[in-house]
Amino acid sequence: MTRLLIALLLVCFVATAWTNPARPVPPSVPASSEPVKLSWETLRDVTFKKKWYAEESVYMLYPTFGPGVQKLSGKTVELTGYVLPVDLETNLYVLSAFPFSACFFCGGAGPESVVSLKFKKTSQKFKTDERRTFRGTLKLNADNIYEMNYILADAEMIEQ
Repeated sequence: MTRLLIALLLVCFVATAWTNPARPVPPSVPASSEPVKLSWETLRDVTFKKKWYAEESVYMLYPTFGPGVQKLSGKTVELTGYVLPVDLETNLYVLSAFPFSACFFCGGAGPESVVSLKFKKTSQKFKTDERRTFRGTLKLNADNIYEMNYILADAEMIEQ
């Protein structure tokens, strides 16, 4: 009789655990559709070694992306930083972890501190050092020396 009572209590406990209304219900939208809030700290998951590029007759830094960054490749992300105009006529901008005076091009920051912005629409203009948030698809670039190591494709500014 005692074993029957214990078994009955155990069944009731397990059944209630499965139907507990306080238990969070998983979202119906897959988590992959939500943009990842990317941080500059995450983008530091990369190492560089000097590599000779014969086409330019120069040594350049070749990236090896760490697992933290690799898992974000091809994902929709959001990143906040300082806008740096590179070429206004072609709408070429870079997003930097630091303002112009301390950026990768002018200061002591590394190549992991800048992201190339490839816009969905090319009509918007930005001023140097505007602090903005952008959403787009993160692309990792190790082979094209004429592009940044990080690219935000189909980028759009997020109003905050």
